[in-house]
Amino acid sequence: MQYSQRLDDMETRFDAVTRQMADPVVISDGDTYRKIAKERSELEEIVGKYREFKQVKRNYDEARLMIDEPDAELRQMANDEIQRLQPELARIEEELRVSLIPKDPLDDKNVVLEIRAGTGGDEATLFAAEIFRMYSRYAESQKWRVEVTSVSESSVGGLKEVIALISGNKVYSRLKYESGVHRVQRVPQTEQQGRVHTSAITVAVLPEADEVEVKIDPKDIRIDTFCSSGPGGQSVNTTYSAVRITHLPTGVIVSCQDEKSQIKNRAKAERVLRSRLYEMELEKQREQIGAERRSMVGSGDRSEKIRTYNFPQNRVSDHRIGLTLHQLDLIMEGRLDPLFNALTDYYNRGEAA
Repeated sequence: MQYSQRLDDMETRFDAVTRQMADPVVISDGDTYRKIAKERSELEEIVGKYREFKQVKRNYDEARLMIDEPDAELRQMANDEIQRLQPELARIEEELRVSLIPKDPLDDKNVVLEIRAGTGGDEATLFAAEIFRMYSRYAESQKWRVEVTSVSESSVGGLKEVIALISGNKVYSRLKYESGVHRVQRVPQTEQQGRVHTSAITVAVLPEADEVEVKIDPKDIRIDTFCSSGPGGQSVNTTYSAVRITHLPTGVIVSCQDEKSQIKNRAKAERVLRSRLYEMELEKQREQIGAERRSMVGSGDRSEKIRTYNFPQNRVSDHRIGLTLHQLDLIMEGRLDPLFNALTDYYNRGEAA
């Protein structure tokens, strides 16, 4: 195998850290123990896969040796075993190859999800609300937490804009390919003649930055408070609980009015601001090192699409990878793993090429 030496080294290291975790000196040092435990956890899956590969390879090699047996029945058994093990070997080897691709350092981060209605008027706002519901359903299935920081509703019950913080296990690794224009094709409720209309929304997924990564100088921000608008109870329009933060050096403005507490709204707004500044800094770094630039969400025009949702045909198509699924009804209920898995596999293959 092409990567056998590297995998041997990883297996040796895995055994070493496993022994260290049983060392009383390590156990008594909380920081060291957590560091060792984290390293072991990161190695465990790939080492387990490598050991599975080696066992299957041993079985395969033994079957190959039986090909020259004089007994016809033994030769047939060997041929059957080879036919069974060849695809299994290829599968495990491909999984190992993908596992060795350098991990995206952002994969473990929480995200800021921003959805905005584009072209299509009221129909676009209705679709924006459905897409937010789709992501929320998926987040629920993953046991992630969704916190809305700001929302702007349309007169027909859709969403002109919604910004939410999504936190949990490996959120960015699953949602990072969702940024872009999402196009919908269907007959709007207001359409009298049954014609299919096309509308579009934009989705942006930003990795959340923590305070260590992005320091915000209090002198660089202006904080305004105002009365919240929209649903939220009797006190929502009578107290100055909503917060608007302006980052003076960049002009970035973030508002939050989801909570009744001004302190909580400010904390949420700062998280969103920090993530936007972090994304700007990441973009600068990508340009400096010549890496491929992040795909921008575009203007919301119908032509700048990454995915199309066709309701009459129950079809969803991701144009970046040429994938079409005839299960739009399930996708809209948050069953997004077929899409996410295909995108991850596609981009992993590209990185490993």
